Amino acid sequence: MSTLRHMPADTPPSAAPASWAPEPALWLNRFAGLSRELGERLSVPLGTPWEGDPLPRPSWVATNANLARELGWPEHWDHAEAGQGASALKVLSGNAQWPGMAPMATVYSGHQFGVWAGQLGDGRALLLGELDTPLGPQEIQLKGAGSTPYSRRADGRAVLRSSIREFLCSEAMHGLGIPTTRALTLSASPKPVMRETVETAAVVTRVAPSFIRFGHFEHFSYTQNPAEREALQALVDFVVTHHYPELLDAPNRALALLEAVLQRTASLMAAWQSVGFCHGVMNTDNMSILGLTIDYGPFGFLDGFNPDHICNHSDTQGRYSWNNQPQIGYWNLRALAQALLPLIPEAKGDNPVVVNVLKGYETHFPAAMRARWRAKLGLATDQDDDGKLAVALLEVMAQGAVDFTIAFRRLAGWRSDLPPEAPENAPVRDLFLDRAAFDAWALRYNARLQAEGSIDAERAERMRRVNPVYVLRNHMAEVAIKQAQAGDYSEVQRLHRLLQNPFDEQPGAEADAGFPPDWATSIEVSCSS
Repeated sequence: MSTLRHMPADTPPSAAPASWAPEPALWLNRFAGLSRELGERLSVPLGTPWEGDPLPRPSWVATNANLARELGWPEHWDHAEAGQGASALKVLSGNAQWPGMAPMATVYSGHQFGVWAGQLGDGRALLLGELDTPLGPQEIQLKGAGSTPYSRRADGRAVLRSSIREFLCSEAMHGLGIPTTRALTLSASPKPVMRETVETAAVVTRVAPSFIRFGHFEHFSYTQNPAEREALQALVDFVVTHHYPELLDAPNRALALLEAVLQRTASLMAAWQSVGFCHGVMNTDNMSILGLTIDYGPFGFLDGFNPDHICNHSDTQGRYSWNNQPQIGYWNLRALAQALLPLIPEAKGDNPVVVNVLKGYETHFPAAMRARWRAKLGLATDQDDDGKLAVALLEVMAQGAVDFTIAFRRLAGWRSDLPPEAPENAPVRDLFLDRAAFDAWALRYNARLQAEGSIDAERAERMRRVNPVYVLRNHMAEVAIKQAQAGDYSEVQRLHRLLQNPFDEQPGAEADAGFPPDWATSIEVSCSS
């Protein structure tokens, strides 16, 4: 990592000069360099150098001041001009480049809805380059910057509607402490884009240590070409060197990488489940090799609890329902393992080495999930039946479609020294139609808390640090989208600020913490974006 004039992450930014751009020497572009090297040596590059299609008349919808500060960018960077007229708005809308960038569209393959889809790639994403920052090296990527060699006859654009959802949810997940790509900027244009109806174009700037996916490895494994086998090994070495350096001395890097990714993926699935997050399109090309939440498409947070909830209108079989996500995470890890098999000689014959690694998911996910449920219930000790206690609560919640977020948040105020029917416990108990079923569970909960000597005030404080007040519900996003489509971006900006601190009750945001309106049940989200 370069040491060129970094601003510490906690240093307040100074006023930006009249012109500004990241120093050219800070662009590391290691992935682009590997792609060039593989292209020259093996004729199998990792992508194609490319430039975005200009976005006519772009304007800012919102920018992420917190993330920019963490990147070491100065105050007002989003309004400063740069040398040769390349302002941040132009660059991050796909209309210009800063010196030092190495823009490219990457190639990958993958399984979509469980079916091998062959070559895919960045159809509307453009990797501008990798920048050295106080957070460490970060890749900067545009989503919606126009067609690429991997667009598969599509226009490569993203619409304002889906771009607002991604911009908001990226920061919402970060605020919840869940590993995710981040969104730095959102720009809009009057350019028409045809989906089910005519909409307008937008571009999201995404930031992550890497956008490498399971599908990048799959792309180089479904072939007998020795050059592609060598490229697969080079990709493994690259990821281990730059993102999993603790694995450098592993006897087999591919096997060690699989195990490390398995552990991160298991933890990510548990994190999603614990906040009622549904991804919607858990294809292998939407799975991050770093265990990040990536590719916000038809996602959703649970309102009334239904374990079989399907947030993606296009998912007619319910493959990616909330209840199925942990198992699909494992399915995708098996696909990654299959892609890495050519690099694992130990897997030949009857050697169960890869099977044993995959079997670790049966340990890692349940352990991560139990830890999440214990935290949400405010349990300070670890008991064997804690998982059953959490599942029993979910079963009672499912009977009456109890609001997921509100139920856990209110449970923080539960009085374990009083019977369930006490007036002080009404805010929680009244959420449940089947009072008898809830009371039976509550007595178990009280006994569990009393057995560990729990102090209600201390438990409440712990629970409010892990059970959010606010999540990005579909109706909240829908209101922001409608206003933005009419030219008013204030609600996008307000929600962005709100969701950065989802555990803290904020004055004036009472409605955002309440039950969704009746019309929210009619909202449908699909893969169209």
